[in-house]
Amino acid sequence: MTSTIQAAPPSPRTPHGWGGHPRRLARWLARRLLRGPAGDPAWARPALLVLLAATGVLYIWGLGASGWANAFYSAAVQAGATSWKAFFFGSSDAAGAITVDKTPAALWPMALAARVFGVNTWSILVPQALMGVATVGVLHAAVRRRFPAWAALLAGAALALTPVAALMFRFNNPDALLVLLLTLGAYATLRAQETASTRWLLLAAACAGTGFLAKMLQAFLVVPVFALVYLAAAPAPVRRRLWQLAAAGGALLVSAGWWVAAVALVPASSRPYIGGSQHDSVLELALGYNGLGRLNGEETGGLGNLDQDAGWGRMFGTVIGGQISWLLPAALILLAAGLWATWRAPRTDPARAALAVWGGWLLLTAAIFSFMRGIFHEYYTVALAPAIAALTGMGAALLWERRRAPEAAAILSVTVAVTAVWAYVLLGRSPDWRPWLAPAVVAAGLVAAAGLAAVRVLRGPLLAGVAALAVAACLAGPAAYAAETAATPHTGAIVTAGPATSGGSGPGRGPGTRRGSARGRFR
Repeated sequence: MTSTIQAAPPSPRTPHGWGGHPRRLARWLARRLLRGPAGDPAWARPALLVLLAATGVLYIWGLGASGWANAFYSAAVQAGATSWKAFFFGSSDAAGAITVDKTPAALWPMALAARVFGVNTWSILVPQALMGVATVGVLHAAVRRRFPAWAALLAGAALALTPVAALMFRFNNPDALLVLLLTLGAYATLRAQETASTRWLLLAAACAGTGFLAKMLQAFLVVPVFALVYLAAAPAPVRRRLWQLAAAGGALLVSAGWWVAAVALVPASSRPYIGGSQHDSVLELALGYNGLGRLNGEETGGLGNLDQDAGWGRMFGTVIGGQISWLLPAALILLAAGLWATWRAPRTDPARAALAVWGGWLLLTAAIFSFMRGIFHEYYTVALAPAIAALTGMGAALLWERRRAPEAAAILSVTVAVTAVWAYVLLGRSPDWRPWLAPAVVAAGLVAAAGLAAVRVLRGPLLAGVAALAVAACLAGPAAYAAETAATPHTGAIVTAGPATSGGSGPGRGPGTRRGSARGRFR
C-alpha cells in the first residue's frame, strides 16, 4: 500500500516590485509569517506560532529559580565569559587549569550570552530554552515536508511536552545543543534524500560532527541510520550515492575533528589539562570515559552501572518511564503501521524514508541506552524525544488517511488505548500527586479508542471530537509532568523531571537512595 500524502508546497520568494519601501516589506513579511506557504490551511501558520510561543513560555518561565543549575558547567561558562582561552578549551576556571569532562561546544552559546548580558541565571539558561524552541520548530518543519500540517503540529507538541525535554531545555547540560543538532541533521538528511542533494547531505554530516563537539560519541549514534537511509532511498545511481556518502564522511570528520586537532597541536604546557582523561588526551576522553566505557562499564574513574537495570525494560523503569516513555509504545506501534502503509511504495518514497530515519534513530539509540553497562543517567533519554514525537505525528497521519480501512481504524484505536493505559501506570507511580489525573486520562483514552474503532461511520463534529479527545488523552500525562518540571527549580549534577515516584526521585533532585550520592560527580 503506497502513501498519497504529498509534500508541503514550496514557499514563494519575496515579490518583486516592493520598491524598496520598508513599510511594504514589513507588511509582506507579516502576511507571510501568518499565512505560511501557499496551499497551507489558513490556521496552520498561526497554530505553529502559538506552539512555538507556548514552548518558549514553558521553557523560559521561572528559570531564575534554578540559580546556577548545574554549577559544574556554570563555572565553565563564567570562565569562558572572562577568558577567551578558557572559552575555546572549555576550561572550568578562568586561569585555564583543567577543562570540563566534555568537548566545549555546548558551553559556547552560554558563554557568549554571559559576555553580552553578564554571568547570571538567565544568560546561562535562556540559550538552552531557545534551543528547545528551535528544536520544536525544526521537527515541525521535518514532519511537514511530507505530512499534513496537523501531523507536524502534533509532533512538535509531543516533543515540547516530553517531560525530559522540558527538563533539559531548562538546564545547562550539553544535551540541549546535542538534541538540536541531531534534529537538524535528521531534517537535512530528509532534504538530501528527496533530491539526492549533496549540499544537504554535507549539512547533515556537519550537524552530527558538531554534535560530537557538544557531547562526543553520543552524537554519532544516529550517523549509521542517516547514512543507510540515504544509501537505500536517495533517487540517484549507486555510484553517486557512494561518493556523496564518502564526501559526507569527510565533512563529519572535519566538523568533529577540527577542535580535537587544534587541542593536539597546542603544547600541554600552554593549555588546560583535559578533564575526565587519565593522560591529558581528548581522544582518550572521547573513546574511554565518554565512549566505550559508557557501553561496557569499564571506564576509568567511573562507577559502572550501579543499578544493574540494563535490559529492554530500562526505558520503562520506575524513574526513566516518566521521563520519556509516555508515547514510546505509540511510537513503536505507529512505526510498524507506517512501514506497513508504505510497504509497496517506490524505493525512493520520502514518507517511508522519513519513517526509516526517525525509526532507526529511536530503535538504535534506545537499544544502546537500554543495554549500556556504564554510567547512565535518566536525562540522557532526551535524545529519544525528537524521534518518538516525529513517529507519533507521521504514523498518526498515515493511519488517519486510511481510517476508513478496518485495519487502520483498529490500529488507531489500539494505539490510543495502549497509550492511555500506560499513562495510567506511569501516573500511578506518584499516587499522591494529582490522584484524579490517572483515572481521568484512562477513561478519556478508552472512550476515544472506542470512538476510533468506529471511525469509519463518524462524520463532522463527532469525528473531530473523537480525534481531539484522543490527542488530549495521550498528551495529558506528559503535559502534567512537563508543567510540574517547569514549576520546580532544578540544581545539581543529576536531575529528573516530574514529581517524585515510588522508589525513584523527584524534580529538582538527583536520584534517590538506590543510587547514593557518590554518583553525583559523574555527568
